[in-house]
Amino acid sequence: MVVIMSVLGAVVMPHNLFLHSEVIQSRQWNLKEEAIIKRQLKYEFTDTLFSMIVGWAINSAMILMAVAVFFSNKITVTNLSQAEVMLSPLLGNAASIVFAIALLLAGISSSITAGMAGGSIFAGIFSKPYNISEKHTKTGVLITMVPAAVIIFFISSTFQALIISQMLLSIQFPITIFTLIYLTSSKKVMGKYANTNLDKILLWVIGLIVTFLNIALLISAF
Repeated sequence: MVVIMSVLGAVVMPHNLFLHSEVIQSRQWNLKEEAIIKRQLKYEFTDTLFSMIVGWAINSAMILMAVAVFFSNKITVTNLSQAEVMLSPLLGNAASIVFAIALLLAGISSSITAGMAGGSIFAGIFSKPYNISEKHTKTGVLITMVPAAVIIFFISSTFQALIISQMLLSIQFPITIFTLIYLTSSKKVMGKYANTNLDKILLWVIGLIVTFLNIALLISAF
């Protein structure tokens, strides 16, 4: 269950939902013209959908490779360095180097997006757009990045840390999901672009499923 929840957190990454929204809004277009509002919403939908599909594809590919290499051979994965075995048939002795570079780039990418998300959320609390030159955005980035950098020095098992960190993302999913359902369903916030009744039903079903998974995770832990 921990692995299932960590995969869910790795694919969706709830903090990025705020970031994708802010990336579009921070352009500060003229929001009084309906045509521009529609174009913004279209861009945001396409951007979020594309990123979710790419994330799903990458994680699915990793799971399939892991099944082919580890599960079929009944190998228990206990260390992150074992993952390089998946690339050995394709890259031979260079597998470890390629895996290390890929892991480094993935870490840099996720760290940057996490910092940007933290900056956009903190700036949003003060009704400010994301702008790295603005003090609220800078504060949000620092609040996100500095504690994360400190925690890294206390990690003894990178494998367990990776799984647990992604699992924690999934644990707070219900908070993010139900907050977003409330905001996007509110006519006060969204006006005529608020969720339809069908949208609400689908969103509530998804939210309840994720909540059920979190409850199952807690039950399995005890």
